[in-house]
Amino acid sequence: MTTRLERNVTYGILALFTVIALTPVIGILSTAFGSQSSLDTGFSLPKGGLHWSNFADAWSRGHFGTYLGNSVLVTAAVVAATTVLAILAAYAFGVMRFPGSTVLFHLFVIGLTLPQEALVVPLYFDLRHAELTDSYWALILPQTAQSLAFGVFWMRTYFRGSARAVIEAARIDGADTWTTLWRVLVPMGRPAISTMVVITFMWTWNEFLMALVMVSDEAHRTVPLGLAFFQGQHSSDAALLAAASVLIALPVVVVYVALQRRFIEGMLGGAVKE
Repeated sequence: MTTRLERNVTYGILALFTVIALTPVIGILSTAFGSQSSLDTGFSLPKGGLHWSNFADAWSRGHFGTYLGNSVLVTAAVVAATTVLAILAAYAFGVMRFPGSTVLFHLFVIGLTLPQEALVVPLYFDLRHAELTDSYWALILPQTAQSLAFGVFWMRTYFRGSARAVIEAARIDGADTWTTLWRVLVPMGRPAISTMVVITFMWTWNEFLMALVMVSDEAHRTVPLGLAFFQGQHSSDAALLAAASVLIALPVVVVYVALQRRFIEGMLGGAVKE
Protein backbone atom coordinates (compact mmCIF):
# COMPACT_ATOMS: atom_id res chain seq x y z
CA MET A 1 0.00 0.00 0.00
CA THR A 2 1.65 3.21 -1.17
CA THR A 3 1.44 6.30 0.98
CA ARG A 4 0.37 9.72 -0.22
CA LEU A 5 3.97 10.95 0.02
CA GLU A 6 5.21 8.13 -2.19
CA ARG A 7 2.54 8.89 -4.79
CA ASN A 8 3.41 12.58 -4.77
CA VAL A 9 7.10 11.82 -5.19
CA THR A 10 6.31 9.45 -8.07
CA TYR A 11 4.13 12.03 -9.81
CA GLY A 12 6.80 14.68 -9.26
CA ILE A 13 9.48 12.52 -10.86
CA LEU A 14 7.19 11.71 -13.79
CA ALA A 15 6.38 15.40 -14.24
CA LEU A 16 10.09 16.27 -14.22
CA PHE A 17 10.92 13.72 -16.89
CA THR A 18 7.91 14.85 -18.93
CA VAL A 19 9.23 18.41 -18.93
CA ILE A 20 12.70 17.19 -19.91
CA ALA A 21 11.27 15.12 -22.77
CA LEU A 22 8.99 17.88 -24.08
CA THR A 23 11.56 20.70 -23.87
CA PRO A 24 13.26 20.03 -27.25
CA VAL A 25 9.88 19.38 -28.88
CA ILE A 26 8.53 22.75 -27.75
CA GLY A 27 11.73 24.44 -28.88
CA ILE A 28 11.58 22.95 -32.39
CA LEU A 29 7.88 23.80 -32.75
CA SER A 30 8.49 27.36 -31.60
CA THR A 31 11.20 27.77 -34.22
CA ALA A 32 9.13 26.07 -36.94
CA PHE A 33 6.26 28.54 -36.51
CA GLY A 34 8.55 31.58 -36.32
CA SER A 35 9.27 34.11 -39.02
CA GLN A 36 11.86 33.12 -41.63
CA SER A 37 13.49 36.52 -41.29
CA SER A 38 13.83 36.15 -37.54
CA LEU A 39 17.07 34.94 -35.98
CA ASP A 40 15.33 33.84 -32.78
CA THR A 41 15.41 30.13 -32.03
CA GLY A 42 14.42 27.98 -29.09
CA PHE A 43 11.60 29.12 -26.83
CA SER A 44 10.92 32.64 -28.11
CA LEU A 45 7.29 33.20 -29.07
CA PRO A 46 6.71 33.57 -32.84
CA LYS A 47 6.37 37.22 -33.81
CA GLY A 48 3.36 38.17 -35.90
CA GLY A 49 1.45 34.96 -35.19
CA LEU A 50 2.02 31.41 -36.35
CA HIS A 51 3.68 31.16 -39.75
CA TRP A 52 2.10 28.06 -41.24
CA SER A 53 3.63 28.95 -44.59
CA ASN A 54 6.98 27.67 -43.32
CA PHE A 55 5.79 24.10 -43.73
CA ALA A 56 4.59 24.71 -47.29
CA ASP A 57 7.86 26.43 -48.20
CA ALA A 58 9.95 23.65 -46.70
CA TRP A 59 7.82 21.04 -48.47
CA SER A 60 8.21 22.65 -51.90
CA ARG A 61 11.83 23.83 -51.65
CA GLY A 62 13.09 20.54 -50.22
CA HIS A 63 11.12 18.29 -52.61
CA PHE A 64 9.88 16.40 -49.58
CA GLY A 65 6.87 15.10 -51.47
CA THR A 66 9.15 12.82 -53.51
CA TYR A 67 11.30 11.88 -50.52
CA LEU A 68 8.25 11.15 -48.39
CA GLY A 69 6.86 8.82 -51.05
CA ASN A 70 10.17 6.97 -51.21
CA SER A 71 10.29 6.61 -47.42
CA VAL A 72 6.71 5.35 -47.28
CA LEU A 73 7.42 2.75 -49.97
CA VAL A 74 10.67 1.54 -48.39
CA THR A 75 9.31 1.55 -44.83
CA ALA A 76 6.09 -0.25 -45.75
CA ALA A 77 8.01 -2.94 -47.63
CA VAL A 78 10.55 -3.43 -44.83
CA VAL A 79 7.92 -3.54 -42.08
CA ALA A 80 5.68 -5.94 -44.00
CA ALA A 81 8.51 -8.29 -44.97
CA THR A 82 10.07 -8.20 -41.51
CA THR A 83 6.76 -8.88 -39.78
CA VAL A 84 5.85 -11.88 -41.90
CA LEU A 85 9.33 -13.43 -41.96
CA ALA A 86 9.96 -12.80 -38.25
CA ILE A 87 6.66 -14.42 -37.28
CA LEU A 88 7.37 -17.50 -39.40
CA ALA A 89 10.96 -17.90 -38.20
CA ALA A 90 10.16 -17.14 -34.55
CA TYR A 91 7.31 -19.66 -34.54
CA ALA A 92 9.69 -22.33 -35.81
CA PHE A 93 12.30 -21.46 -33.17
CA GLY A 94 9.84 -20.98 -30.33
CA VAL A 95 7.33 -23.80 -30.81
CA MET A 96 8.71 -26.38 -33.21
CA ARG A 97 11.61 -28.69 -32.48
CA PHE A 98 14.09 -29.55 -35.24
CA PRO A 99 17.83 -30.31 -35.46
CA GLY A 100 20.06 -27.25 -35.45
CA SER A 101 17.39 -24.84 -34.23
CA THR A 102 19.56 -23.48 -31.42
CA VAL A 103 22.52 -22.83 -33.73
CA LEU A 104 20.33 -21.12 -36.33
CA PHE A 105 18.69 -18.94 -33.70
CA HIS A 106 22.07 -17.85 -32.38
CA LEU A 107 23.02 -16.84 -35.92
CA PHE A 108 20.02 -14.52 -35.95
CA VAL A 109 20.98 -13.10 -32.56
CA ILE A 110 24.50 -12.33 -33.81
CA GLY A 111 22.84 -9.83 -36.13
CA LEU A 112 21.96 -7.73 -33.09
CA THR A 113 25.64 -7.37 -32.17
CA LEU A 114 27.06 -6.40 -35.56
CA PRO A 115 27.43 -2.62 -36.06
CA GLN A 116 25.98 -1.29 -39.27
CA GLU A 117 29.14 0.69 -40.00
CA ALA A 118 31.11 -2.57 -40.28
CA LEU A 119 28.73 -4.00 -42.87
CA VAL A 120 27.72 -1.10 -45.07
CA VAL A 121 30.88 -0.94 -47.23
CA PRO A 122 31.10 -4.65 -48.20
CA LEU A 123 27.33 -4.64 -48.57
CA TYR A 124 27.58 -1.75 -51.01
CA PHE A 125 30.04 -3.64 -53.24
CA ASP A 126 27.84 -6.74 -53.14
CA LEU A 127 24.78 -4.80 -54.19
CA ARG A 128 26.70 -2.88 -56.83
CA HIS A 129 27.92 -6.19 -58.28
CA ALA A 130 24.28 -7.29 -58.41
CA GLU A 131 23.35 -3.94 -60.04
CA LEU A 132 20.95 -3.10 -57.23
CA THR A 133 22.43 0.21 -56.05
CA ASP A 134 20.41 3.37 -56.76
CA SER A 135 17.21 1.35 -56.46
CA TYR A 136 14.59 0.68 -53.83
CA TRP A 137 15.93 -2.86 -53.42
CA ALA A 138 19.23 -1.45 -52.15
CA LEU A 139 17.30 0.07 -49.26
CA ILE A 140 14.65 -2.61 -48.69
CA LEU A 141 16.75 -5.78 -48.67
CA PRO A 142 19.54 -4.71 -46.23
CA GLN A 143 17.13 -3.06 -43.80
CA THR A 144 14.84 -6.08 -43.83
CA ALA A 145 17.80 -8.32 -42.99
CA GLN A 146 18.87 -5.98 -40.19
CA SER A 147 15.40 -5.80 -38.70
CA LEU A 148 14.93 -9.57 -38.84
CA ALA A 149 17.55 -10.11 -36.15
CA PHE A 150 15.48 -8.15 -33.64
CA GLY A 151 12.14 -9.37 -34.99
CA VAL A 152 13.00 -13.06 -34.65
CA PHE A 153 14.47 -12.56 -31.18
CA TRP A 154 11.42 -10.57 -30.03
CA MET A 155 8.74 -12.83 -31.45
CA ARG A 156 10.49 -16.04 -30.34
CA THR A 157 10.22 -14.76 -26.77
CA TYR A 158 6.47 -14.35 -27.25
CA PHE A 159 5.97 -17.78 -28.83
CA ARG A 160 7.98 -19.52 -26.13
CA GLY A 161 5.86 -17.78 -23.49
CA SER A 162 2.56 -18.68 -25.16
CA ALA A 163 0.39 -21.08 -23.22
CA ARG A 164 1.12 -24.62 -24.33
CA ALA A 165 -2.43 -25.54 -23.35
CA VAL A 166 -3.78 -23.18 -26.04
CA ILE A 167 -1.57 -24.75 -28.70
CA GLU A 168 -2.51 -28.26 -27.64
CA ALA A 169 -6.21 -27.38 -27.59
CA ALA A 170 -5.95 -26.04 -31.15
CA ARG A 171 -4.29 -29.23 -32.29
CA ILE A 172 -6.91 -31.39 -30.57
CA ASP A 173 -9.57 -29.41 -32.45
CA GLY A 174 -7.88 -30.42 -35.69
CA ALA A 175 -5.89 -27.25 -36.42
CA ASP A 176 -2.65 -27.82 -38.28
CA THR A 177 0.55 -25.84 -37.71
CA TRP A 178 -0.37 -23.10 -40.18
CA THR A 179 -3.83 -22.62 -38.69
CA THR A 180 -2.50 -22.62 -35.13
CA LEU A 181 -0.03 -19.89 -36.02
CA TRP A 182 -2.27 -17.49 -37.96
CA ARG A 183 -5.66 -18.18 -36.35
CA VAL A 184 -4.61 -18.61 -32.71
CA LEU A 185 -1.16 -17.29 -31.82
CA VAL A 186 -0.98 -14.25 -34.10
CA PRO A 187 -4.31 -12.74 -32.90
CA MET A 188 -3.22 -13.36 -29.30
CA GLY A 189 0.13 -11.73 -30.00
CA ARG A 190 -1.10 -8.40 -31.35
CA PRO A 191 0.67 -6.37 -28.60
CA ALA A 192 4.01 -8.10 -29.23
CA ILE A 193 3.61 -7.73 -33.00
CA SER A 194 2.60 -4.06 -32.65
CA THR A 195 5.73 -3.38 -30.61
CA MET A 196 7.89 -4.98 -33.29
CA VAL A 197 6.10 -3.02 -36.03
CA VAL A 198 6.56 0.33 -34.27
CA ILE A 199 10.25 -0.25 -33.54
CA THR A 200 10.94 -1.51 -37.08
CA PHE A 201 9.02 1.45 -38.52
CA MET A 202 11.07 3.96 -36.52
CA TRP A 203 14.37 2.29 -37.40
CA THR A 204 13.56 2.18 -41.11
CA TRP A 205 12.04 5.65 -41.32
CA ASN A 206 15.03 7.27 -39.60
CA GLU A 207 17.70 5.25 -41.43
CA PHE A 208 20.33 7.60 -42.84
CA LEU A 209 23.62 5.76 -43.37
CA MET A 210 22.20 3.04 -45.61
CA ALA A 211 20.43 5.58 -47.82
CA LEU A 212 23.53 7.77 -47.97
CA VAL A 213 25.76 4.93 -49.17
CA MET A 214 23.37 2.99 -51.41
CA VAL A 215 21.61 5.88 -53.15
CA SER A 216 23.25 8.64 -55.16
CA ASP A 217 20.40 9.83 -57.37
CA GLU A 218 17.75 12.20 -56.07
CA ALA A 219 14.86 10.05 -57.33
CA HIS A 220 15.46 7.43 -54.61
CA ARG A 221 16.35 9.63 -51.65
CA THR A 222 14.45 9.10 -48.41
CA VAL A 223 13.40 11.87 -46.03
CA PRO A 224 16.41 11.70 -43.63
CA LEU A 225 18.79 11.97 -46.57
CA GLY A 226 16.67 14.69 -48.12
CA LEU A 227 16.76 16.65 -44.86
CA ALA A 228 20.57 16.47 -44.80
CA PHE A 229 20.79 17.98 -48.29
CA PHE A 230 18.12 20.53 -47.39
CA GLN A 231 20.14 21.55 -44.35
CA GLY A 232 23.20 22.10 -46.50
CA GLN A 233 21.25 24.42 -48.79
CA HIS A 234 19.40 26.33 -46.05
CA SER A 235 21.79 26.23 -43.12
CA SER A 236 20.87 29.78 -42.07
CA ASP A 237 17.08 29.36 -42.34
CA ALA A 238 16.29 28.00 -38.87
CA ALA A 239 12.52 28.24 -39.34
CA LEU A 240 12.57 26.22 -42.57
CA LEU A 241 14.88 23.60 -41.08
CA ALA A 242 12.65 23.25 -38.03
CA ALA A 243 9.54 23.00 -40.20
CA ALA A 244 11.17 20.31 -42.34
CA SER A 245 12.17 18.38 -39.22
CA VAL A 246 8.57 18.48 -37.95
CA LEU A 247 7.27 17.21 -41.29
CA ILE A 248 9.70 14.27 -41.22
CA ALA A 249 9.02 13.35 -37.59
CA LEU A 250 5.23 13.60 -37.89
CA PRO A 251 4.63 10.13 -39.47
CA VAL A 252 6.55 8.44 -36.64
CA VAL A 253 4.44 10.28 -34.07
CA VAL A 254 1.22 9.31 -35.85
CA VAL A 255 2.19 5.62 -36.03
CA TYR A 256 3.22 5.56 -32.38
CA VAL A 257 0.02 7.27 -31.21
CA ALA A 258 -2.09 4.89 -33.29
CA LEU A 259 -0.36 1.81 -31.82
CA GLN A 260 0.46 3.26 -28.42
CA ARG A 261 -1.74 0.99 -26.33
CA ARG A 262 -0.55 -2.20 -28.00
CA PHE A 263 3.04 -0.98 -27.96
CA ILE A 264 3.00 -0.39 -24.21
CA GLU A 265 1.30 -3.74 -23.59
CA GLY A 266 3.95 -5.50 -25.64
CA MET A 267 6.83 -3.73 -23.91
CA LEU A 268 5.57 -4.23 -20.38
CA GLY A 269 3.94 -7.61 -20.36
CA GLY A 270 4.16 -9.26 -23.76
CA ALA A 271 0.99 -10.36 -25.45
CA VAL A 272 -2.35 -10.09 -23.73
CA LYS A 273 -4.08 -13.43 -23.65
CA GLU A 274 -7.62 -13.14 -24.95
